[in-house]
Amino acid sequence: MRVKKGITKRKRHKKILKAAKGMSHIRTASYRKANEAVIKALSYQYRDRRNLKRDMRSLWIIRISAAAKTHGTSYSQLIARLKKADIKINRKILAELSVNQPKAFEAILKEVK
Repeated sequence: MRVKKGITKRKRHKKILKAAKGMSHIRTASYRKANEAVIKALSYQYRDRRNLKRDMRSLWIIRISAAAKTHGTSYSQLIARLKKADIKINRKILAELSVNQPKAFEAILKEVK
């Protein structure tokens, strides 16, 4: 007996077209173009989940560096002194302190000097 795949195919196409919703031009109407666009979008999404972590770390380092320079030290010297003083505080928290609580950041700087 021959197997027809009309229902299965329609279901698969609807899933892809739903994922392509919000895209522009032919991508929302044509299954083939929508499929290409969705595959590309998913690969970008996968890549950028990793790049986001990289970008955030870079932002934290820039913020810490700027705050350290206002107090007369460099980022690398600050990190080296923190390691030498055995103060285990990560860059995310340091950046948060430098932006939102400058007095606490100053206290950490005084502790490592």
